[in-house]
Amino acid sequence: MQKKSPCKVNLLLNILGRRADGFHELETVMQPVNYCDDLTFERIGGGVKLSCGDAALPTDSRNLVFRAAANFLSAAKISDGVKIHLEKKIPLAAGLGGGSGNAATTLLALNELFDRPLSAARLDELAAALGSDIPFFLYGKPALAVGRGEKVALLENFPALAGRAFFLIHPGFGISTPWAYQNLARFPAALNGEKGRAQKLISKLQNDDWPAAAGGFYNSLEAPALDKFPVLSLYQEFLREQGALATLMSGSGSTTFAIVENLSAGESLVEKFKGTFGQNCWTAVVPV
Repeated sequence: MQKKSPCKVNLLLNILGRRADGFHELETVMQPVNYCDDLTFERIGGGVKLSCGDAALPTDSRNLVFRAAANFLSAAKISDGVKIHLEKKIPLAAGLGGGSGNAATTLLALNELFDRPLSAARLDELAAALGSDIPFFLYGKPALAVGRGEKVALLENFPALAGRAFFLIHPGFGISTPWAYQNLARFPAALNGEKGRAQKLISKLQNDDWPAAAGGFYNSLEAPALDKFPVLSLYQEFLREQGALATLMSGSGSTTFAIVENLSAGESLVEKFKGTFGQNCWTAVVPV
C-alpha cells in the first residue's frame, strides 16, 4: 500500500501563555498543503521494520512513524507486523509538520491495511498521544486547534484562499521547536498573545474578506526566530515588495511562506527570489 503524506502551514499561531503542565496554551489555524512525502506499507509476520531514504532520520522508536505503527498494532491487538518505507521530500525541522503528517498517515494506512479494527475516535486518541499536531493530519481539512494543539475543530475550505497558491521557502537550516518555545520568554508580548485572533482570521477568510484577512496572519514564534535568523525577515520583506498577498513563518520555522494570487504568480516569484537570494534554498509552489 502506498500513501502520500502531506504537510501544513500555520496561517496563525498565537501563544496564550505557559501552562502549569509545561506546555503552552495556544490557538492556531492550520491549512493542509499538498506537498507530500511518500510512504509504503507491507504486512509482515511481526514487529515494525522502518526504512527511510534520508539517512539523517532514525528508523527506530525515535521516529514518529515507528511509534505510530507500534502503538497502532498494540491498540488493535494485532500480532502481525508491518514493513514501512518512508521517502522524505518535505524538509526536516521546517515548521511544516512533515513528521506529524507521516505519523497520521501511518495510523490511517495501517487501519486500512488491517481491515479497520479501530474507530475514528480511537485513531484520534492515538494521534493526540503521539503529538500535538498529529490529529489535524487525520482529516485533510483546514482546522482550528486549541489547548496545546491537540483539540482540533475542522473547518470548511476558506473562500478567500480559493484559486490562490503557496510559495514555500526553506532556507537550508532548521529551527528546533523546543528552542523556539524556550526563547519566547524573552518576548512577553509574543508569549502572552491576545486571545481570539484565530477566530477573527477564520471569519475574514470564510467571508472572503481578503483586505481584512491579510493583516490577520500572525505567528508568535516569529519573535525569537526572526531575532536569531534575520534572513527570514529579509525573505518576508522581499516577498511583500514583489506583491505577495501575505507572508509568514510556519510553525516554529524555519519555512517561510507567501500566499500569492495563483500558481503562475508563484512560479514567477520563485525565479525572482532565486535571482536575489541564490539557488541554495528549497522552494515549492503549491496550489491551495
